[in-house]
Amino acid sequence: MAAVTIRNLPEAVHRALKVRAAQHNRSAEAEMRAILEAAVRPADRLRVGSALADLSRKVGLTNADVEALDQVRDDKPADPMGFR
Repeated sequence: MAAVTIRNLPEAVHRALKVRAAQHNRSAEAEMRAILEAAVRPADRLRVGSALADLSRKVGLTNADVEALDQVRDDKPADPMGFR
């Protein structure tokens, strides 16, 4: 994983980062990572988990439905694919 050094960061900015980090219950370093990630992440990025949750809400899937599916699911591992 890459490391980044930020030189000449004004003291007021560093203090503000520490305050913001404390508000989010994380370290200043973790706060800086979150800020940078949010700044470069595409706004229209498809998040699979969020898309699946939205889909299940649209079709009215309930916890009882998921539990019913879990009861009939085959837990046996799949046989590996063979190439002949």
